[in-house]
Amino acid sequence: MLIFNRESNSAILLAGIFALIVGVGVARFVFTSLLPAMLEDSITIAYAGVLASINYVGYLTGSIFSVFIKDIHSKVKYFRFGLFICVISSFILGVTDNSTIWFIARLFAGFGAAMALVVGSAVVMLKLKSVNKTKAMGIHFSGLGFSILITDLVMRGVFYAGGNWQDAWIILAILGALLSCYSAYVLRFDKQPNNEVVKHKFDKSLFSPMVIILILAYFTEGIGMVVQATFLPDIVNSLQGLDGYGGYVWLAVGIAGVPSCIIWMRLAHRFGSINIMIVAMLLQIVGIIIPTLSSNIVMNLISGLLFGATFIGLVSLFMNFGGQLSKKNPVFIMGAITSAYGIGQILGPLYSVALIKQFGNYNEALYLTATIVTMGILLLTYAKINYKEAKDTAQ
Repeated sequence: MLIFNRESNSAILLAGIFALIVGVGVARFVFTSLLPAMLEDSITIAYAGVLASINYVGYLTGSIFSVFIKDIHSKVKYFRFGLFICVISSFILGVTDNSTIWFIARLFAGFGAAMALVVGSAVVMLKLKSVNKTKAMGIHFSGLGFSILITDLVMRGVFYAGGNWQDAWIILAILGALLSCYSAYVLRFDKQPNNEVVKHKFDKSLFSPMVIILILAYFTEGIGMVVQATFLPDIVNSLQGLDGYGGYVWLAVGIAGVPSCIIWMRLAHRFGSINIMIVAMLLQIVGIIIPTLSSNIVMNLISGLLFGATFIGLVSLFMNFGGQLSKKNPVFIMGAITSAYGIGQILGPLYSVALIKQFGNYNEALYLTATIVTMGILLLTYAKINYKEAKDTAQ
């Protein structure tokens, strides 16, 4: 069958999407879906912020670690290890309520997510055969949207069947294990003699001014996505008249995210990656600000749609553009920019919790987040004006 042919582009992309569902959905974003239920039953908003930040510490650690993985077979090994710990760490949350164990589990889940996203995406990019990489990677990164949509629907199915959030973690871990088996089977390379294995050295020359700006801009985007990615259902539930609607807005995030990567990557191929990043970040700012201006459910659904369509698309745009800049070793710059993204994701929940505690709502946290994303737009605009790489369309 074609889907079990490890050299088929269709199988490679499907395996990459499954890996993103496990690493990004099960190990990271379903935490957001389950947060309202956990807040009611088990944890405080402050502890939720700490768990989110420690997850991103693990993600940052994995992103930095990925830069130093030298050969393709090591990449595959750590990719598989990442999938394994994503599954185990999620299962643990369903079988214990020990705060120390949760803390450790979320840390390791973040590391596994980095292996699945950063290293896994590099393996997919290297394994794809003779296709337009920008368009193909847009299909791969649609897995980010699927990761939110599928895990949220599974969670809802568990609740509908009478289960609770612990049951949801267990079921999602089982789903993750099944998807991981397929990804691990397809995303591998034939063994080569040691003297033929290509090893990538740490190459400081790749850190051009363009790459440094890309890193700084992706840092601002890390902050831009993390506040809503962590708190969006609770943000909506906290608005007057919208208690209980937060889950529907989060579902809208996943629905918008599925096609967004394909659309944004096609636009990037036509109009240039930097141009499209700027447009996407501008739309993201609109989505961030909406909950501070309106408690209308339609407007807040639009906020969710804008968030899903932009933050997932921006991951694919930055990762693909970074991979293109690094030529033969895409994991190098992918890991570097994702490390900056991870730092932003650590800081976002922490300052949000502090501002929520001081002001009693999310408004100031969202205003600050929008301001930081604006700084990222200014950086990309500077790059567009001054650097040749920013003017070229990534192919």
